[in-house]
This record gives sequence, C-alpha cells and structure tokens, in this order.
Amino acid sequence: MSLGARLRQLAAEQPEGRAVSCAGETLSWGELDRRTNRLAHAMAARSVGLGRYVTIALPNSIGFVEACFACWKLGATPQPVSSRLPKAELEGVVALADPPLIVAGPEIAIDRPRFGTAELLAGCHDESQLEDRIAPAWKAPTSGGSTGRPKLIVSGSPGVLNPPQMDYWKLGAQDVALMPGPLYHNGPFSSAMLALTAGAELVLLPKFDAEAVLAAVERHRATWLYLVPTMMSRIWRLGADVRARYAVGSLKTVWHLAAPCPPWLKQEWIDWLGGEAIWELYAGTEAQASTVINGTEWVGRRGSVGRVATGQMKILDAEGQELPPGQAGEIYMRPGQGMPATYRYVGAEARRIGDWESLGDIGWFDADGYLYLADRRSDMILVGGSNVYPAEIEAALDEHPLVQSSAVIGLPDDDLGNRIHALVQARAGLDLDDLHAHLAERLVTYKRPRSVELVTEPLRDDAGKVRRSQLRAERVGHG
Repeated sequence: MSLGARLRQLAAEQPEGRAVSCAGETLSWGELDRRTNRLAHAMAARSVGLGRYVTIALPNSIGFVEACFACWKLGATPQPVSSRLPKAELEGVVALADPPLIVAGPEIAIDRPRFGTAELLAGCHDESQLEDRIAPAWKAPTSGGSTGRPKLIVSGSPGVLNPPQMDYWKLGAQDVALMPGPLYHNGPFSSAMLALTAGAELVLLPKFDAEAVLAAVERHRATWLYLVPTMMSRIWRLGADVRARYAVGSLKTVWHLAAPCPPWLKQEWIDWLGGEAIWELYAGTEAQASTVINGTEWVGRRGSVGRVATGQMKILDAEGQELPPGQAGEIYMRPGQGMPATYRYVGAEARRIGDWESLGDIGWFDADGYLYLADRRSDMILVGGSNVYPAEIEAALDEHPLVQSSAVIGLPDDDLGNRIHALVQARAGLDLDDLHAHLAERLVTYKRPRSVELVTEPLRDDAGKVRRSQLRAERVGHG
C-alpha cells in the first residue's frame, strides 16, 4: 500500500480522529487527507512528480507533515533540511537534489521556486484524490559528510506502508507519539512518519524544551517518546521537584539514539521510568544494520548498545582483518544476506571493504554478541546528537581572509556531549567578533565553534595533515 493510499484509508476509518498536533493546532485524519490532496495538486502544477526530490526546509510543524504526504501522493521523495541552514550549505544540497521547488518560509533566500505550505494551499482548492503512486524512495535526508561536502542519503525503501518498521519502533494505532526532535534529522523524521502511517496520533513540539516535554506527555497522555541523550540530560537537570509536577505514567516506550548515553544518566532514567520502557537504538541513516537494547537488558550489560537486530556487523582492524570479541576496531555493516541495498548516496561514496561499509564508528563485541561503542573516528564530533565534521567547519574558517589555517576538535561538554573548539592560526588583525559573524553566514548554529583558541604554531604538517586526536588530548582536562 502506498503512503498516500494509507492516509486515505486512515481518513476513511476515522475521519474525525486526531492525526497530528503542533503548537495548539490539530488536524484530524480527514483534514490531513484533504489538505494534502490540495497541496499535492498545487505541487503537481509546479512540476513535482514521480521520482523527484522536494527539499523541505521547515521547522517542526503541521506544514512539514503535510508537505511530506503531498510528496508521497505524487510519488515524489521528501528531502528534509534544517530551516536555519545557511544559504551556501542549502545551495549545495539543492544542487544535488535538483528539486522543482523548495517548501520553505520567506526567510529562505535561494534562486529556486520557493513556497510555504500556506501559499500553496491558498492557491489550490482541489481536494480530489490523486492517481495512486509510489515514491521510489520514501526519504532522502542529508549529511555534511566527512569531506565537509553535503550528500543525500536516499533510502532504499519505496514510499509504501512498512509494518515491520512500525513493530521495530514499537508503534501502533493505539499510541500517542511525542516528538521533540527536529524532523529534518533522520531519527525524528523516520519515527514520526512511521507513527502516523501506523495510525498513531503524532504530537510535535516546535522545538525542544525540557519542561515542555513533560507537560506535553501529561497533556496528551503520550505513550511513546523520542529523545537523544542531551534531551535526557536537560530533562533530568530540571530536578526531581520539577519532574514530580508532571504525570508521565502513560509512557510505555522511550527511545534514545543518535549519540552515546552516559551510563549514569541512563541508569537514572531506568530507575525513574522502568527498564522495560527505555529502549536504545544504534544505527546510521544508511540503515545497513542496527542494534537494539532495552533498559532491563542493559543493566546486565552496562554500556552496551545491544545485539544486532537488523543486518550484519563485524569489527575490523586497520588492515581489514576481523577482530575477536573484546578487541576494539572499526565497525563495518551490511544488510542481511539476500536483502536489497538500504540506501544510496548522491554526492559521496561509501567507505567500504568488499560489500561491508563503515560509518566511522569504533567499538567491540563481547562474547555474547553485545556491541559496545568505544568512540567515533577522530574526525567526527557528536554535538547534542548531531554529527559534526571538522572539515566543514575548517573550510568555513579558512575562507576568512585573516585565517591562515585551522583545526576543529570536540571537547567534553556536560550538556551537549561535546562542544566545538576551533584552533586558529591567524594573520595580523583578525577580530574574533568578525570571525564569528563570518561563520554565522556559513554554518548552522550547532556547527559553530563555542570557543576559539588563537595559536601561533602551524596546525598542519607539510602534507596538509592535522592530528586532531593529539590536539584534543592536549586540551582535555584543561577546559
């Protein structure tokens, strides 16, 4: 069943049932179906059709959900990006996706047809059903990649109903799914849209706020919640007295993913909500393979991210040889035998050995097949659950005329996991305020350095190489 047909089915079964809510606005299933028909007709009139990408640069909103379903009804692929993406980065993504239009607010300035959902709806009142179509790929999220250049990660799954994935995420029609994460990231996007196609009610928060999450759980009697460790930390740091003000007993499933969770923090959540409610997922957007573990199981395997649940994984050393249990190396993945590719890149090539691919993570298996993450490859920094690549930030730094060279590392941060620290070898006259303004034009907020250190020594050797791990080791423990 196509995703468009699934929405029609849900609208026929429960036309007045609550489908999606955000910021005080709610749409029923019937309203969502009719409005996305109108939106699809408006998009079709602007050359959106089967197999095309549609870049969606909207904040969390009902309009974001509507734009996605309109795409699926036309057989097109939603291609979400941050609504705060700097123009240069957005242009790089758009050059790869080549969308006939961008769904975004007026603050997005780009040389492409751009329309907000309200604009498209205002110009089209045709609510008639469209010819049933299946998008060749149901999503195409983006990543900056280790090269600092954007890439599309095009799903290998078409735009059809996917009950196994709903079961995997523990989503059913009886659920109320609360999503405080940004929909332009893969985890929030995938799970939120699976919730809707499962027939669950989706409650979106416009942005993450620790106490607002607890209030929304109580108000909507949410049964399912998506978090990353930074969110978990901020909720926990509200204090027991604040947490106790809200009834959260309706929660049956709480997922955390996107970054390693400090064991102490995970234990606190297990003690608070119970081990059976806490679930952890380890995977990449590419989805070649994944591991899963719940809190009860984790207590006996403290620090593990679980056993392989989909696909296959193995640990290889620097020479590509498989390592035995207990020895750390690079994690390589592939889909299960006989399974099709789970993704394809546009604008990049996979790091692979044979048909095994790496996302750059380091870890090891114990004797019972439980995976433990040791670190990521030294070039990638995890900031609040988001992957940040130094090459992208260094490219922006080095573009400033008074920056001679730069290196970017992550330093420990109790809130975000890591904070971005830039080392800059400057030419005479560099003003740090001017440098930050320069970066603000080129990088989304979470990728900008929180601190800048001016150095006089060269940061790279004659081959242009920089040893970020050494630079980080020299600074850890010194602020």
